Parts: sequence; C-alpha cells; structure tokens
Amino acid sequence: MPQVTFIEHNGTAHTVEAELGKSLMEAAVGNAVPGIDADCGGACACATCHVFVEPEWEAKTGARTEAESAMLNFAAEVKPNSRLSCQIPVTAELEGLVVRMPEGQH
Repeated sequence: MPQVTFIEHNGTAHTVEAELGKSLMEAAVGNAVPGIDADCGGACACATCHVFVEPEWEAKTGARTEAESAMLNFAAEVKPNSRLSCQIPVTAELEGLVVRMPEGQH
C-alpha cells in the first residue's frame, strides 16, 4: 500500500497507508486525518475533502473532472492545484504523495 502524507494548514503532517483502488479521501477518513470530513461520503457532492496537490504530483493524480470543478466553486481557498480527495484514486504511482489542506479545514 502506498504511503501518502496529508499536511494540515498548521504544518502537522499525517502519513498514512492508502489502500490501492480506494480514494485518497477514504485513506484519510480511515486513518482519522483531521480536516478531511467527507460529509458526502465520496459522492463529489461537497467540498469537505478539499486538498492542494503538490505540483510535482499533479500529473500522477490526474485532472479535475467537470463535476469536481463545479463542486470546488463551493470551497474556500481554491487554487489551480485544488482537488477533491474523493476524486483521486489510489494507485501504486502515488507512493510518497504529499497533499496539503486549506486553512478552513481543521
């Protein structure tokens, strides 16, 4: 299982093992990472799993879908590297992935 790191807005890092085939959000929720609430359960119907993908990982995490972009309109602090972690499937290529969370999520 790949290890991924979620970094809170205050710099606190949480490195977790992410199960292949699950979403990044599921890895966070399953490991009680604070700041990833996942109110909609991964249906791309809220923005409570918003993360910033580090630039060197953007190609490996894929591009936003139209639905994801629309949902991010409801998120605070949206940046070009904003993603919903429920829309990022965990693959072996994500070993070492680092994502950061916006200040509004804690």
